[in-house]
Amino acid sequence: MAEQQKKGEIPIKITDDVLHGVYANQMMVSHTREEFVMDWVNLFPPEGIVNARVIISPGHLKRVIRALQENVRKYEERYGEIGEAPEPPGGHGPLIN
Repeated sequence: MAEQQKKGEIPIKITDDVLHGVYANQMMVSHTREEFVMDWVNLFPPEGIVNARVIISPGHLKRVIRALQENVRKYEERYGEIGEAPEPPGGHGPLIN
């Protein structure tokens, strides 16, 4: 184990195909009792392409939401308030099932 790695930490690797990231301008959410499914979509008419699907447990999703809220708070403290983007025309906003 490397000296820099603290006890209990797990090293995380990122592959080259994931490292470059993907663009999403829409997210669709659905759920069952056991899990939430988030489909991240690049919507560019005439079609949209799901470029990532994340399946997560309800309990872990709450932790993700808390982490996102904390990061938005830190961002706004540093750069100012973020305005919410308007829903695109034609009803192509985030879909929640």
